[in-house]
Amino acid sequence: MRKLERFTMNELINRTCEEFPHHHALSMADGEPITYTQVKQKITELIAVLRDLGVQKGDRVAILSQNMPNWGIAYLTITSMGAVVVPILVDFHVTEILHILKHSGSKVVFVSTAQYDKIGYSDIEPFPALINLDELEYLEPHIPQGKVLDFIQDRSRDINRLRAKALSAVGLLDTKVQEDDICAIIYTSGTTGSSKGVMLTHRNIVMDAHLTLKIQEVNHKDRLISVLPLPHTYECTIGFIIPMMTGACVYYLDKPPTARVLLPAMQKIKPTMMLTVPLIIEKIFKLQIHPQLTANVVMREMYKLPFMRKALHKVAGKKLMKTFGGHIHFYGIGGALLSHEVERFLFEAGFPYAIGYGLTETSPLIAGCSPSVVKFRSTGTVLPTLDVRIADPDPVTHIGEIQIKGETVMKGYYKDKERTDQAFTSDGYFKTGDLGILATKNYLYIKGRCKNVIVAPNGENIYVEELEAKLNENENVLESLVYESGGVITGRVFLNYETLDKHYGIVKMSSVQSEKFINKYLDDMRKHLNSNVASFSKIHKLVEQKEPFEKTPTQKIKRFLYQ
Repeated sequence: MRKLERFTMNELINRTCEEFPHHHALSMADGEPITYTQVKQKITELIAVLRDLGVQKGDRVAILSQNMPNWGIAYLTITSMGAVVVPILVDFHVTEILHILKHSGSKVVFVSTAQYDKIGYSDIEPFPALINLDELEYLEPHIPQGKVLDFIQDRSRDINRLRAKALSAVGLLDTKVQEDDICAIIYTSGTTGSSKGVMLTHRNIVMDAHLTLKIQEVNHKDRLISVLPLPHTYECTIGFIIPMMTGACVYYLDKPPTARVLLPAMQKIKPTMMLTVPLIIEKIFKLQIHPQLTANVVMREMYKLPFMRKALHKVAGKKLMKTFGGHIHFYGIGGALLSHEVERFLFEAGFPYAIGYGLTETSPLIAGCSPSVVKFRSTGTVLPTLDVRIADPDPVTHIGEIQIKGETVMKGYYKDKERTDQAFTSDGYFKTGDLGILATKNYLYIKGRCKNVIVAPNGENIYVEELEAKLNENENVLESLVYESGGVITGRVFLNYETLDKHYGIVKMSSVQSEKFINKYLDDMRKHLNSNVASFSKIHKLVEQKEPFEKTPTQKIKRFLYQ
């Protein structure tokens, strides 16, 4: 491929459309893919639509929709003309969505039919122009519920009328777009409950994609299946921008990625690459793979022997590869810490996994690697050219805050100078708020969040993520959370009643018997954990979490709700 002359979104997509005009670009899992030539045509036409609505360089244009090919078309249209894209997670509460639209000052919103109700009846002033993302048609506010498609308004102004105007435009892109222009404002959900608008420039995002390709190849033969929300930077940069940069094809699901939906799609598409969060593979392992490996007494005893466990993992890994379509060469995991037990399975199985680390503020990837050079429990090596340091490392453990400086770091938080200033050190490093160790050959190991660290009475640091990882090793624990409350270190666990019933027959117990059993089981679990950790890290109290923990769109537990 020819070298990018400028690190801008329009330069990126223009180059790909020229070099891979007939290659498949975007598709629904059960639909017909569109080619890069069709991508270019749709972008050109939509630019004319937005200009007709008065959108100019620097104006904000939001996208509120579930994943679909037109999401990517809208994103590339907005950024190619020099406007600023505001991707909104559909999982946000309505009040938060409306706040984002007001705070960003979005002039136009691309909204899918499924999400119209969240904004179509609001009283935002001034009310943004609406474009239905499913049909790429204009919409009016306050359409009767369930009648959105029946009320597509003013068809005399639709895309077909603007085709002639679009085709008469010189090229696909606005040559005034500069690398340092704001490309996207991404409002984070986070686990702290405080949403911030992260300003990423064209150079931030395209450079992050460019550097990521130096550690993992992606080419025009690759097929990706998307299971994470596109408004999240992890999925957007690595699962969308990189494929659009290299001529690959991305497939989207029309329903949440449950096993019933995902597995048939994988058999049909046979993806070569996939991005996930830990929870997805952890659930597959705990609910499907591990029960098969320990199905009876003999197998459970065999599984305790390291050499037998490795052999069983190899067999299970081959089955998992077939389940995923048989062609996966890169299974990326990011967004949170992967449990020790599940990574051990993937590592011993020889499954082509790789763990990455990054944040929205860093576009996102900071460290990662290809499956061939994975180091157990590491998030891979720091991307080339990025300057990462460990600030104020502990003299014994060498753990300290990860700080970064480089071309992928955000410009700041939108309309929030105070938070922006607080996010950087006096010498210009971005403070990630994550704790880690930088080892030989620039391999990075994550140890937890600064805010989650509990300081013991003797001054020692307790890393709750490590305690949670130990709790999660129990086959009957699906999720866990550890925190301090009033000087008491408390653990909460969401139990797997299916395996509990299989081993202990809990379903046949009376409610009183069941309650007594669970209380004793939790106390035994607490004692077992405490016998395997330092004295200052012991959990004082372990309670049952009756329902799954509430999570962010990337499946991280919202800690602030439980502390």
